[in-house]
Amino acid sequence: MSELLEVHTTFAKIIDATEICRKLVDERLAACAQMIPGVTSIYYWDGRTRRDSELLVLIKTTKQAWPALRDRLKELHPFDEPEIIAVPVEDASQSYADWVSGYISGRASAPESPSEAAERKDEEGFW
Repeated sequence: MSELLEVHTTFAKIIDATEICRKLVDERLAACAQMIPGVTSIYYWDGRTRRDSELLVLIKTTKQAWPALRDRLKELHPFDEPEIIAVPVEDASQSYADWVSGYISGRASAPESPSEAAERKDEEGFW
């Protein structure tokens, strides 16, 4: 089992999701976040069942960074009681796991991100 976690949360507005995810990445609490629009959530709140369109956000982090990420996300999130769930990553490619943990830990030797590697390969004529 790897040391990686995938954190799930939802947002009502893409602007909130974008700003908060950017902060989490800039603060090295997360290596990346994917925002998936068009999720329909059905939940009970304030005495009734509700239905809303939301964005599902998947955040990649490490077990070591989880407590700080959880607390910071709770602090920044606009919802009164946001869903903040960490799911252990059973397995991942070693290079991806190294990139995530390297970025979050601030190690200078952290490998380039997958998108940077793809861009470099494209520029070098590999694709």
